[in-house]
Amino acid sequence: MPQMKRARIQDIADKSGVSMMTVSRVLNRVGKVSDKTRDKVLAAAKELNYRPNVSARRLASSKSFFLGLIYDNPSASYVSEFLLGSLKRCRTLGYHLVVDQVDSDMNRTIESVKELIEVTQVDGIILLPPVSDNETILNTLIASSVPFVRISPNSNLTLSPYVCMDDYQAAFDMTESLIKSGHSQIGHIIGDPKLGSSRLRYQGYLDALRSNQISVPPDFVEQGYFTYKSGLAAAQKILAHAQKPTAIFAGNDDMAAGSISAARMLNLNVPSDLAIVGFDDTILATTVWPNISTIRQPITKMAEAAIEMMTSGKFEDLTDVNTSEFRKVLDFEIITRESSKALIS
Repeated sequence: MPQMKRARIQDIADKSGVSMMTVSRVLNRVGKVSDKTRDKVLAAAKELNYRPNVSARRLASSKSFFLGLIYDNPSASYVSEFLLGSLKRCRTLGYHLVVDQVDSDMNRTIESVKELIEVTQVDGIILLPPVSDNETILNTLIASSVPFVRISPNSNLTLSPYVCMDDYQAAFDMTESLIKSGHSQIGHIIGDPKLGSSRLRYQGYLDALRSNQISVPPDFVEQGYFTYKSGLAAAQKILAHAQKPTAIFAGNDDMAAGSISAARMLNLNVPSDLAIVGFDDTILATTVWPNISTIRQPITKMAEAAIEMMTSGKFEDLTDVNTSEFRKVLDFEIITRESSKALIS
């Protein structure tokens, strides 16, 4: 079977009826091109299944077309979804993604970050929480003059562009939705203390209770670490007391799944005996039974927004960016499923 000929920029130019220079501007996201022309070029590139030659692009510009992503997040579901969203967006833009995990030894981590920068000459790096607040890594990137975008940072918000959602308000709204459906005894499993989102979600839970003049026993709150195992252990502690909550709000879906298992061990029916809700709306939320009611964090959209910031070509240095264009707070949504469906209207 003869091998199909690889599409070239010339082929896209011929098909879309524009110059090769215009095609190059659209594909490399530089220069001014009308929306109509850009759409026409991109449609032609898609129809021809055009795949850029990274080596040639690197020779023709100062870019490497490599982006880095560094993570140390305990939730495998969150990391997987963010990674898939990043890879898909990079592919459409002609970039390659290099992924690295933080080592428990910070000296080794810094050496790994420096190697990532030196070997691949990345055009920029995306930092997932809690790496997005790691001062040692941030200072290393700043010293190396490498642009970076942070995901859900908890501090120093003027340091760089970032993408996040309103964890506090989402947790507040979820807790209120449980209260409106008749729950006044609501437990909470706090997320990993290393992540600022854990504190914001816990505070949203507390403030929703207070605004409704509801107090719960200290035994209704346990520390988790955003893992299934920690959610299981925390829920077992909460449910071991004579006085049990009628609902548990876990700080993420992994811990909510662990809570469902804890309830089953005690022969408690979810949701008729105990409503359980989570946070993030990862794939896990619909792979366990009952499916988990949760807060849909736009993880894939956050990944896409970070990639688009990094590759926009609107700036050379991503540090000290103070415009709203580079501070994106994305919307959340409460998703009601079987784990609380009988109780939440």
